[in-house]
Amino acid sequence: MEKTPRTREICRVVIVAGAVGALVLLGGVFTPGGAGEPLKELRVSAIPDENPTELSRIYTPFVEYLTKAAGIPVRYYSVVDYAATVEGLAAKKLDLVWYGGLTFVQAKRRAGAIPLVSRKEDLQFHSKFIAHTGNGIRTLADLKGKTFTFGSPGSTSGHLMPRYFLLKNGIVPERDFARFSYSGAHDATALWVEGGKVDAGALNELVWEKLTQTGKVDSKKVTVFWTTPPYIDYVWTARADLDPALTEKIAKAFLSLDYNKPEDRKLLDLQRTHGYVRVTPKDFAQIEEAGLVSGLLK
Repeated sequence: MEKTPRTREICRVVIVAGAVGALVLLGGVFTPGGAGEPLKELRVSAIPDENPTELSRIYTPFVEYLTKAAGIPVRYYSVVDYAATVEGLAAKKLDLVWYGGLTFVQAKRRAGAIPLVSRKEDLQFHSKFIAHTGNGIRTLADLKGKTFTFGSPGSTSGHLMPRYFLLKNGIVPERDFARFSYSGAHDATALWVEGGKVDAGALNELVWEKLTQTGKVDSKKVTVFWTTPPYIDYVWTARADLDPALTEKIAKAFLSLDYNKPEDRKLLDLQRTHGYVRVTPKDFAQIEEAGLVSGLLK
């Protein structure tokens, strides 16, 4: 099979759960069976919203869990950018993806992707606006003339919704910031602000909480000065033509996780949630509207 540049991005790292739970690294893309043949493996990915080491720590246990729940081998494909996950699902090289709201809407518009479950916390999600202490930023209006960073261009909580709410407050990044950039990931945004590379930035609230709770960001150097109104965000998403019985089995596997059970809690804590809930495409109407208003959807 010929590999395009984007295919090579999807193939870069693969985590496989074997029958005895051993983890190995493999290369290459699995080719699904022909029409009518059962799926031989479930190919899973996630938007790269944190550094690769952290993503591997989070998703390796999910690969093992889903292998048992789905009854077939599961592979996790690490990608280098958000667009690769959308293209991978549309090209049927991925079956299940952990998307942000924006990438889900893009996948739905392009390939009819199906939302399965979101974390309970995703139904009322927020972005945090942070600033380097001592630079005089206390309100959104204070950002004018300052340097600023978003996360990835395709990030819901690191770009789309911060941009959307900036526009609603009369601030146009291209006009009002001295300079703005894209750090590529939420943790990188916090480190850029802490290190003084930029005056301020916006990031995912749960990543911000994790960074402060684990001491990976110096709260004496970085502070939150504004929090967005709530919106829906992350969602486990299946490709449109995945076997409905398998799709339902996957959804139930997430819904069955119980925070009161120690083993389940370990998984739920990795995604910083107390549980999952079903969602539908209609739940993401605000995200689609924000994408159109902000010019990130056409």
